Amino acid sequence: MNRLMRFLFVLLSFVIVQNVAFAQPPVLPSSKNAAQQKKIDSLNDLSYKIYLEYPDSARAIAEKALLLAERSRYQLGIGRGFMNIGHVYWAQSYYPVALFYLNKALAELPKDQQSVICNAYIIRGRIYTDLHNYGEAIKNLDRARQFAMDDPDCVAGILSERSLVYKRTGRYAEAIRDAKKALVLNKIAHNKDDEAVLYGKLSGTYRLTRDFKAAVAYSDTALRESYTTRNKRLRATTYVEYAQIYYQMHDYDKAIAYANLGGDLADSIGVVDAISQAYKTLIGSYESKHKLQKAMFYQERYNKMQDSANSFNRKKNTDLIQNYFTLNTKLNEMAVGERNQAELRDKMKWQNAVITSLSLSLIAVILMLAVTYYFYRQKKLAGEHLNLQNEALTSQKQVIEAQTANLETLSNIKNKLLAVIAHDLRTPLANLRNIADMFETDYLTKEEVHWLMKDINPMVKGAELTLSNLLEWAGNQMKGQSISLAQLDISLLGVEMEQTFMHTLQKKGIGFANTASPGKSVMADENHIKVVLRNLISNAIKFTDNNGSITLASEFDDNKVIISVKDTGKGMTREETDKLFSAQTHFSQRGTSGENGLGIGLMLCKELVELNGGKLWVVSTPGKGSTFYFSLPLNAEYA
Repeated sequence: MNRLMRFLFVLLSFVIVQNVAFAQPPVLPSSKNAAQQKKIDSLNDLSYKIYLEYPDSARAIAEKALLLAERSRYQLGIGRGFMNIGHVYWAQSYYPVALFYLNKALAELPKDQQSVICNAYIIRGRIYTDLHNYGEAIKNLDRARQFAMDDPDCVAGILSERSLVYKRTGRYAEAIRDAKKALVLNKIAHNKDDEAVLYGKLSGTYRLTRDFKAAVAYSDTALRESYTTRNKRLRATTYVEYAQIYYQMHDYDKAIAYANLGGDLADSIGVVDAISQAYKTLIGSYESKHKLQKAMFYQERYNKMQDSANSFNRKKNTDLIQNYFTLNTKLNEMAVGERNQAELRDKMKWQNAVITSLSLSLIAVILMLAVTYYFYRQKKLAGEHLNLQNEALTSQKQVIEAQTANLETLSNIKNKLLAVIAHDLRTPLANLRNIADMFETDYLTKEEVHWLMKDINPMVKGAELTLSNLLEWAGNQMKGQSISLAQLDISLLGVEMEQTFMHTLQKKGIGFANTASPGKSVMADENHIKVVLRNLISNAIKFTDNNGSITLASEFDDNKVIISVKDTGKGMTREETDKLFSAQTHFSQRGTSGENGLGIGLMLCKELVELNGGKLWVVSTPGKGSTFYFSLPLNAEYA
């Protein structure tokens, strides 16, 4: 049967493996997928870092990141790839194309990437500003603010672009205000790139308010920061800004020098707006110097540049369209590849379904064989069960015979106990009866009766304890063993025991020391523990000579407490202590003052202690005394 079950397990495992192997699409391991995403993020970071200095290289890197992200379906990488391509085209003044890619980016970016989405809306706002559509620019900047949260970098970008809108719409005070707020936030965010650009914007705004000193100061800072941040676009526009400042200050020579510097640099990186502004400044400066021939020369160059720019733009637009279709073709090819993989997976699922059906059919046949084998085994087991029943009946017979012998032993113990009870209870009762008769016939005076009663009191208490032990033992035998748990303070019970045996202790001059730890509780049945303590202390008094001592102590250990009753009595031998707790071998001795006992008290103590989850034992030395120990749990769980 075990071999059959092992075979079924192997067959089911094979079916499961087939399902996993053929039905699941290939998934990259998590470590490999994480490495791929890290590579895509690195490419996008590099593209963003260099797009102002090397725009064509930045676009190529962004396209590579986009293709890798599309292949691994990494949404953040796809969105950032489109966004970086849009940045490049904005830097080259191809604003409609830049808007197209930014729209693609916003459609792909994950919704939880709020700072990236914020930056996408910021650059859209800048593009609409450059297109002189200031209404749309403000709408996009407002939209960016919804995603900025408390990111100082995003908020600074929004304020920076608002400053540009205000500058171009003649609201110079607001432009300066927002630019300075953005500067503070950029310093907090450690964004040196945007900080450098803001210096350029402030320079242009102060120039328009004719505060040329501040304009030159901010241009100086912008130029210096353009080298630190490697921003050629900012450097070119700053040179042109210098030219415009000096032109308005009528320092035409400096205006011409800076216009040439800015125009040449702008031409090398393809910033058309800066080139146009440089030519306008050159034409105006030469006209102001009355060098009309030079002015005409730059006017012709400006016209040619415009014509060339138009031709270039038409050609560039064609190139842009070709670039887009090339990129789109690659993305479509990847989509087709994914569809082919999906079809392959569907085909593999169908094959897997066929394999599963055949496997299930085979399992059904094997199960039928297993059922047949099972009934065969059941028949065999039934025969074995009958044999076991015969053996069980034989064992029960032996148990009944042993129980019969045990009942005979218990009957003998009962007869012995009844004989001892008759003897030990008769003596104190007879003494009491004699004293009562003598008192009734006036043979004894009240004072003599008083003293006789004090002498006979220990005998009566001993008889009372004997009777109490018998009733407790008999009750346990008839009603069954049950306990009522409560928190007990052994020290307080010791005080109660000392009061109970005060007269007996004083009569024999025995000292009683209660050293149990006060204030610490154990979990046990109060009546049971009182019975145990009464018996142990009574025995200690019985077997301790006059002027001896008895000590009640407690010691806490882990989850239990060990309670001891120590006396300085006559003690016992090892053979005697071995007989104490057995109903068949128990014995009793006379006390130091002739006290009698049944010997049943210790058996009752042992039974009650064990019923409360503890253990009773004794350590004794002849002539030196005995110490009875019993343990109890500290809490109900152990009880």
